[in-house]
Amino acid sequence: MDMNRVKQIVSSPADIPVYYNGVSVWIDGYDEKKETATVHLRDGQLHEQREVPVEELTEKQ
Repeated sequence: MDMNRVKQIVSSPADIPVYYNGVSVWIDGYDEKKETATVHLRDGQLHEQREVPVEELTEKQ
């Protein structure tokens, strides 16, 4: 994924499925300078946030 798509997803009112290493995540925010996104698991169990490289995020699973 690229930074422009991350920005579109964050600002979209739609529920767009995003995956990190095959796991469904929410994108909480992003850092354009570092090309990273802050994400947490969508399963509702863990609210631990993680900073991950934007290029490792995918939309299709």
